[in-house]
Amino acid sequence: QVQLVESGGGLVQPGGSLRLSCAASGFTFSTYAMNWFRQAPEKERELVARITYAGSPTNYADSVKGRFTISRDNAKNTVYLQMNNLKPEDTGVYYCNSRVGGRPYWGQGTQVTVSS
Repeated sequence: QVQLVESGGGLVQPGGSLRLSCAASGFTFSTYAMNWFRQAPEKERELVARITYAGSPTNYADSVKGRFTISRDNAKNTVYLQMNNLKPEDTGVYYCNSRVGGRPYWGQGTQVTVSS
């Protein structure tokens, strides 16, 4: 079965960095685009970054451009989100996502809290 497992979240001070990982299994990872979403408290889930199956092009929400970088390692079936210069408004649960077989799949999410 399709499975996405996020890790790497935690508590960080403003200006700090985190790298999130999403380990994928149950599908041909290298042929699918991957996405990172986040959901802040009392806000709707929003797309943060996406990456094509080949690794390029990538796309980012305006709010994270220049600070976040999405990448993938197809040999490891893993997609990453490097988050630099974190801001309190980046706080939320971050989810890995892909559309496989015509339906979306989601990981369980990993909490990112940016606070001094």
